[in-house]
Amino acid sequence: MKRVIEVEEMCCARCAERAERKLCLLDGVTGAKANFKKGLIFVETTLPDEALVACVTEAGFPVKAVRDRKGLFH
Repeated sequence: MKRVIEVEEMCCARCAERAERKLCLLDGVTGAKANFKKGLIFVETTLPDEALVACVTEAGFPVKAVRDRKGLFH
């Protein structure tokens, strides 16, 4: 399933890369792409939201929300 994670404190491309790498290390995540300007991480996964939140929080980014990815650019 495709999910969107809304985060805070992602200020640069390096932060985005850190979040992507951390998520991609999880079994059950097939892809992750972060947009630091919008504070969003797009994830393709079979994991529950709680596992995604724990991973992103551990990477240093407070999570505001996790939702379904509805369209191509949302």
